[in-house]
Amino acid sequence: MSEVVLVVDDDPVQRRLIENMVQRFGHRPVTAAGGDEAVALLTGPDARLIDCVILDMVMPDLDGLGVLARMRDAGLAIPVIVQTAHGGLDNVVSAMRAGATDFVVKPASAERLQVSLRNALAGKALAGELRRIKRSRDGTLTFSDVITRAPRMKTTLANAEKAAGSEIPVLIDGESGVGKELIARAIHGTGARRAKPFVAVNCGALPENLVESILFGHEKGAFTGATERHTGKFIEADGGTLFLDEIGELPLAAQVKLLRALQEGEVEPVGARRPVKVDVRIVSATNRDLIADVKAGRFREDLFYRLHVFPIAVPPLRERPEDIAELARHFAARFAAEEGKRISAISTEALALLSQYRWPGNVRQIENAVFRAVVLADGETLGVNEFPHIAAQLNDDRGLPMMGASHSLTALVPGDTLPVEAPSLTVPTSTLKLTGADGHVRPLDEIERDVIRYAISHYRGQMSEVARRLKFGRSTLYRKLEGLGLRDDHHENAGSGDERWAD
Repeated sequence: MSEVVLVVDDDPVQRRLIENMVQRFGHRPVTAAGGDEAVALLTGPDARLIDCVILDMVMPDLDGLGVLARMRDAGLAIPVIVQTAHGGLDNVVSAMRAGATDFVVKPASAERLQVSLRNALAGKALAGELRRIKRSRDGTLTFSDVITRAPRMKTTLANAEKAAGSEIPVLIDGESGVGKELIARAIHGTGARRAKPFVAVNCGALPENLVESILFGHEKGAFTGATERHTGKFIEADGGTLFLDEIGELPLAAQVKLLRALQEGEVEPVGARRPVKVDVRIVSATNRDLIADVKAGRFREDLFYRLHVFPIAVPPLRERPEDIAELARHFAARFAAEEGKRISAISTEALALLSQYRWPGNVRQIENAVFRAVVLADGETLGVNEFPHIAAQLNDDRGLPMMGASHSLTALVPGDTLPVEAPSLTVPTSTLKLTGADGHVRPLDEIERDVIRYAISHYRGQMSEVARRLKFGRSTLYRKLEGLGLRDDHHENAGSGDERWAD
């Protein structure tokens, strides 16, 4: 999904010009006719969807400085590019002191505005990643640190926030790599125990003969090799949160002792003479079907009901495709900084490629894919060529021969849409089929019709841009629309008030 840019200007002509520029840059514009309207959008329920603001300084109701002040009071860290007329440099200085990221002089050229937007968005992504890393290390992550725009994740986060306000045991269910530990850390960082330790244990990585020692601790000399006293994870997490990841991998013998620790609120270190009282909140996670494991005797039923008090399901990445582009941009910003690369954007074609892939490894896989792309990159933009393994797997899945990016037959066609927040955006996910149901090659006019329909959808009805990208003249494009029977359909879809058809 493209970045959302809020354009704030009381002049309808200037507002429309900037809106068209933002669209041409591949972003998604939202407009406001004044400062009060802009503040309502920035502080409303969809505020987290806005990635950048292009703000006019002089407006009749609430001016640019007033909007910046309201944003500062609301704690918003959205980058702002201010617009000013010639001679308004004093206002620019004031705006930069008030928190603006950059400025452009009216009338802004497309090249200047594009550079400002690219730098502002790249800076936002990098700043967000740095804040997230710091809060993760400090144990103070919150739900605002979860990178998502998917409607399906709203329910997940809403339930997790409710759980964070109590001491109820939580079981997070989801495939490997979906971000279960991030949700657990956000629950801890939002709850009353946020100032206390957050201790994570991967139960699947514990040696079977050391599970009890690692979880509950041991005394010096309790067994061969116990040369020092070890406190154990439960005691380390005393007062805070103990996160038991992949709880389904825990051996049955350890499950018995874990159940007793949860019931009694105390642990007995190996070799200790008396148990130790502990006060921990348990958050567990699994990628297994624990109910099936209980039926098969692989997981204790009484322990299951002790842990499965407040279940939270995290959907896989393939079921929340709105998050793919956002995650890719954030990982690109982070790895570019770590690798010392000057990468400021991911191309529209590369984002389309990533959106087609199903990501069986979920967030962890896209993180590694972007890391590799950053290392491969020679320029400032990550393109299709930086994701050769993703393109190869897509071609293999479709049974297509490997081709260069410029000759790929895996072109997208409209029809399938991904649910996104308002304003809506059509995101195609199908492939251009070269053969029909009868197994024969489709006629060229059918293929051309699909390509033109996709272009109109992709460029949101901007017919000049459609003609330019398809290498047609405007008149040729309209003749093709008439000949292919598309113009009437699109006029009906556009509506009588859609000015894009007139450009």
